[in-house]
Amino acid sequence: MAKITVDAMIEGGKASAAPPLGPSLGPTGLNIAQVIADINKKTAAFKGMQVPIKIKADTDTKEYTIEVGTPPTSSLLKKEANVEKGSGFAKTDKVADLMIEQIIKVAKMKEDSLAGKTLKDKIKSVIGTCVSMGILVEGKDAKDAVQDVAKGLYDKEIKAEKIELTAEELKTLEEEKKKLAEEVTKRKAEEEKKANDIISSLAGKEKSIIKSKLREAGISEALIGKLVAGAAPAGGATGGKEAPAAAGAKPAAGAKPAAAKK
Repeated sequence: MAKITVDAMIEGGKASAAPPLGPSLGPTGLNIAQVIADINKKTAAFKGMQVPIKIKADTDTKEYTIEVGTPPTSSLLKKEANVEKGSGFAKTDKVADLMIEQIIKVAKMKEDSLAGKTLKDKIKSVIGTCVSMGILVEGKDAKDAVQDVAKGLYDKEIKAEKIELTAEELKTLEEEKKKLAEEVTKRKAEEEKKANDIISSLAGKEKSIIKSKLREAGISEALIGKLVAGAAPAGGATGGKEAPAAAGAKPAAGAKPAAAKK
């Protein structure tokens, strides 16, 4: 029994018998056309992307497996959403909205490494990553989208393994992303105004009291740290220390005048 491993980098869905695969697979005695077809099927979702593949073959039995290397699920979701990073505050700030076809696409890309026996299970896993990234699915919070998948709302798309979107659908998603960004900007501005109003109403109070009131009002820790860090402590800007006497001021009764400099 002879086993061989072939590593190659190919464009998703466009493998061919030309180098590097053809010459590497030739000595194995495998049905090269079938291997290429299987590779293209497994990498179809990576259209336009270079992906590493590993072919493990038994030259005696002619059996083989194809492993497709992929980036992390979060990276693939960011590419689909066309965003540089996920949300820092996923519960309140959403960065993008994806359609179920895009979720199916990522699930198929990661099918060799995701937990779950079925494509539906893997899709649920991908949507789970959307939760922590602040990405909506079909206009809904990702937690609700997981329930929709479980209820079978997208069984038709999942069965068809639909992964392509029309130009109009992609345009709509970009417009939705802009609206989400505007909402985040508006929410942050409102939150900062609310926080500043509270700080102003508590002028002269200890920072610990100010922070407590801000937390009670639901202000984020990041904003609390930013606004309260520079706030003057109770007792004045000198941190409670006695301010130096103004020039020409008389010393308090009983106090000795400071020694004159020589």
